[in-house]
Amino acid sequence: MKKQISLLLLLICVCGYGQASEELQSAREYQEHLNEEFRNPEESPLSEEDIKRFEGLDFFEIDTAYAVEADFVKTPGEAPFVMPTTTSREPVYVKYGELYFFLNGKERKLNVYQNQSFLSDPELYDYLFIPFTDETNGETTYSGGRYMDLRIPEGDSIILDFNKAYNPYCAYSGNYSCPIPPEENHLDTEIVAGVKSYKK
Repeated sequence: MKKQISLLLLLICVCGYGQASEELQSAREYQEHLNEEFRNPEESPLSEEDIKRFEGLDFFEIDTAYAVEADFVKTPGEAPFVMPTTTSREPVYVKYGELYFFLNGKERKLNVYQNQSFLSDPELYDYLFIPFTDETNGETTYSGGRYMDLRIPEGDSIILDFNKAYNPYCAYSGNYSCPIPPEENHLDTEIVAGVKSYKK
């Protein structure tokens, strides 16, 4: 009996380590990809001069505790609405679903949105958008909040990895129009994961 329990605990530990290792690698690859985009003059939101000096974005140390499994609840029948932006631009979104997850000792919720202009795009039709704010904004992270991207999951759960949280382009230049995170997507905790505030 003791051997069976020990074997079960070993399997649980091995599976947990394997999942954490995958999440760690995925976050590293994402951050490397983001840095490559910022180095590329055709994709970067940085000015030509800033690109020349760019050595890499400032990230929090990757922490797999911020890669959480979330229950994904679709919210069909939601009415389209205009999400406010930092300019007069008025993009139309629909609340597509809700994410429920446990983080920093408390159950939390984020709304997930779908840009209606992407529905006819074969590459972006399943793209979901999570703009959010947290208690680090204006301190270690951009004052206007941060974003995360998802694809519509096949099931009713998804891995929500805050190590992949990134800044709006407005954090780097005033030449962009960026959605403002809705008040209902404020997390009353510090999300010490993902991209930090940008300092030239």
